[in-house]
This record gives sequence, structure tokens and C-alpha cells, in this order.
Amino acid sequence: MLRKRAFGLSIGVVMGLSILFLTWFLLWRNSPGEIMSKFSSVFYGYSYSWIGGIVGFIWGLVIGFILGVLIAWFYDLFSKVLYKEK
Repeated sequence: MLRKRAFGLSIGVVMGLSILFLTWFLLWRNSPGEIMSKFSSVFYGYSYSWIGGIVGFIWGLVIGFILGVLIAWFYDLFSKVLYKEK
């Protein structure tokens, strides 16, 4: 049995940090950020900027948490159905 909140938080932190560090790394490399700018159409308030990376971290944390909780919930559900104890 997976702990839903812990798994959700783990996925959320990884997803948020990925968006943050990818944005900051590309800004540091003076990349035009064509792909990262597409996130602004999905994440309200995100922009390809230093502050936008922090906003992307928050969005990644929230969405990753929700996805992680759902994955853990489905895992527990399928685990109970497929591996019934006798």
C-alpha cells in the first residue's frame, strides 16, 4: 500500500524542481526558450523568466501532487483487485 500524500508530494517536488531548474538552466545558457514558453499557455502566470521558474515550480508541485495521489490511489485499487488475500 502506497501512502498517497507522501507519494504525491514526492512526485510534485520532482516535477516542480524539474520545471524550475530547466527554466533557470536555459535562461543561464541564453536559450530563446521556445519550448519552455509553451508552458505559459497551460500554467497561469508562468513566463520564461527567472520569476516564471518559481511560478512553474509551484504549478509543477500542485499538478505533480495531484497526479501522484491519483497514481497511488489507482495502484492501491488495482493491487487489492489483482492480489486478493485468501
